[in-house]
Amino acid sequence: MIELEALGYVISFDPVLVLGPTMFLALIIVLLTGYPVAFCLGGVAVLFAFIGIGLGVIEPVFVKALPQRILGIMGNFTLLAIPAFVFMGSMLETSGIAARLLESISQLLGRLKGGLAIAVVLVGALLAATTGVVAATVTTMGLISLPAMLKAGYNRSLATGVIAASGTLGQIIPPSIVLVVLGDQLGISVGDLFLGSVIPGLMMAGAFAAYVLVITALKPELAPQQNWEELGQIKFLEVLQTIIPPLGLILLVLGSIFIGIATPTEAGTLGAIGAIFLAGLNGGFSRSALTKVCDETVRTTSMVMGILLGSTAFSLVFRGIEGDDLIAELLLNLPGGKLGFIAFSMLIIFILGFFIDFFEIAFIAVPLLLPTARELLGPEAIVWLGVVIGANLQTSFLTPPFGFALFYLRGVAPKSITTKEIYMGALPFVGLQVAVLMVILTFPGLVSWLPNLAYS
Repeated sequence: MIELEALGYVISFDPVLVLGPTMFLALIIVLLTGYPVAFCLGGVAVLFAFIGIGLGVIEPVFVKALPQRILGIMGNFTLLAIPAFVFMGSMLETSGIAARLLESISQLLGRLKGGLAIAVVLVGALLAATTGVVAATVTTMGLISLPAMLKAGYNRSLATGVIAASGTLGQIIPPSIVLVVLGDQLGISVGDLFLGSVIPGLMMAGAFAAYVLVITALKPELAPQQNWEELGQIKFLEVLQTIIPPLGLILLVLGSIFIGIATPTEAGTLGAIGAIFLAGLNGGFSRSALTKVCDETVRTTSMVMGILLGSTAFSLVFRGIEGDDLIAELLLNLPGGKLGFIAFSMLIIFILGFFIDFFEIAFIAVPLLLPTARELLGPEAIVWLGVVIGANLQTSFLTPPFGFALFYLRGVAPKSITTKEIYMGALPFVGLQVAVLMVILTFPGLVSWLPNLAYS
């Protein structure tokens, strides 16, 4: 207990009960200013470290542990997968392979009612698997497929909804840097998280495709049948030559992880080399393309690592002022036990998804929830929790009016498309994501089946 005298009054307070909530509140206020997240985390950590030392709550030697923790992060082999997967996705994107993939699948499915929209879902899932970043996938799909869908006479809301929803698949479809980061923060095998997210990811993509088939059958005016003459004669050999290489690359990366012959980092490196090889075969590899891809890889990786270092400093100081104990006590005493904890934590993550990117959530919120999750749910349920968090954030990034995916699509969509049309198009897919999320919550075996099968 500390006593302070001000204006003739003596104020007594427990610094442990005050500093923790104040530090978290200060972080939220600073984040809302729009200042870079990494510096917000680090700055708040330094400020409250001085306050904690001044009040005698934190020993100075405690702060000296920070360099060792940073060195531990620098030596984390798993995190090397981040630049590898970013490079792979960016190379497939920059070299034009993604555009040709959409064109070929659109030609293959063009005669099907709503075939172009289904092609967008399929290609969106493939791009999501390679990039794992919502911004990259939604922007790419918006630039490539939106003009083609509008030219074909598709309803604007349906077209924008399909693109935005397909772009969010990168949160849950492996391999992606989102799952790599989440696995590292949860302290679980990234390979197990990849395996656990396969079925839920396919369920999400399947639900989107099924919705397109049903809605276009019930309302044919939403997706006019394409002219056979405009589509031209399908050259199956050329289509297969376009589809098989990138699909084979993704299966090679995933297969090497699932079989156990490569770690996620090694598989990511294999994928990056394979993307260069495919770009060269398709005539999309050049010095300028390589420069652009390397620049994007460095930018994304630097952003992620900067946030990770800032969050490490924040969590260390937060733990030093016993803020983590307050959080754990709050979560353990929630009404409803396990269900109450899951409902509360999912609501918090869903709301955070409106305002900050996945990486910030993974580095700030997930470590605070993890100790309680292990105590209430058990260590064996952490893989399931990771997949649920990914699916939850996928829904958050698509939900109007704050969903990040909607903002990214708004940035590349023609001015003739209104924001209201984008929001209305996203709502049915939000409903589908919520439905799949509820299924995952109700039937945890959908997540645990493949990891258990791998170890049996």
